[in-house]
Amino acid sequence: MKKTIWILTDNRIGSRHQAEGIANYLDKEQFEIIEKRLEYTKLAGLPNFIRGKTLLGLTNDSKQTIQSPYPDIVLSSTRRTAPIARYIKKKNKPTKLVQLIHIGKTGLKEFELVFVPEHDKHKTQSPNIRYTTGAPHFITKEKLDTAQKEWSKTFSHLPHPITALIIGGAIKKHQFSLENAKNLAIHVKQLKEKEGGSLLITTSRRTGLEAETEIMKHLKNIPHYSYLWGDTGNNPYLGFLACSDNIIVTGDSVSMCCEATATQKPLRIFTGQNWLTQKHMRFVQSLYDKGYATQLSKENQTQQTSSQPLNTAKQIADLISTLIS
Repeated sequence: MKKTIWILTDNRIGSRHQAEGIANYLDKEQFEIIEKRLEYTKLAGLPNFIRGKTLLGLTNDSKQTIQSPYPDIVLSSTRRTAPIARYIKKKNKPTKLVQLIHIGKTGLKEFELVFVPEHDKHKTQSPNIRYTTGAPHFITKEKLDTAQKEWSKTFSHLPHPITALIIGGAIKKHQFSLENAKNLAIHVKQLKEKEGGSLLITTSRRTGLEAETEIMKHLKNIPHYSYLWGDTGNNPYLGFLACSDNIIVTGDSVSMCCEATATQKPLRIFTGQNWLTQKHMRFVQSLYDKGYATQLSKENQTQQTSSQPLNTAKQIADLISTLIS
């Protein structure tokens, strides 16, 4: 008989993608997988030690989805979903709880497994915590193969090697400065002048219009296809990953960097100056140390490829499966 696993997600797209990635690797003959996409009221902004083991902060519609029969396992994908997981266990003690991302000390011991990226290792220690390189992602070979078929014709006019340039931007209390935008563009321009080829360029909401304009000003004469923040039509992000020969990603996004490693293509990371936090730098360094990426800089334009893709999602799925063995 299949075991039931509820995956608690919310409006955080990155977290949903992480949970989706893990679900891809759960044995469908072992598990019935049910996603519970939760919506919040303003009370969800309260600290978890106040919300406790309750449904406080959920809309009435979402509350109606958290009812018996309760599952064998709950996978909580964000800090805000952790109180909901604890509520389920209070209602049904046999339910086993799994948490993505560190939730602090509140309720920590109630979770069988808590998956925390290595770059957050300085936080609270506990025997149920398992440390991972980066974060799980939703990129699979099948998705890349599908994207290759969908987008290859669109990019067929571009000369090789094709470099996917995936740009994030501002992070909490750290703006993506015009100076960093300029330096990123200069490094990319120098690389393409050296190796030839073209670019697939995409930006995000966090890039900012001024930084985006600065980057495109320096790269406009290089053959390229761009999908910038606010552009309409189908998002070619998976197509960029699938059809490029190598990839450049800004180091502000753990998710984007980890997704790029799934391609096993040469990956360079731009870290800039006075921008990334110590946590981000620890993460980026872990990718350098394990051969998943190299730094984008004038001094280091070499390419590096790990013999194995980074597959944190499968590692987590495998550990979740041990909970029912």
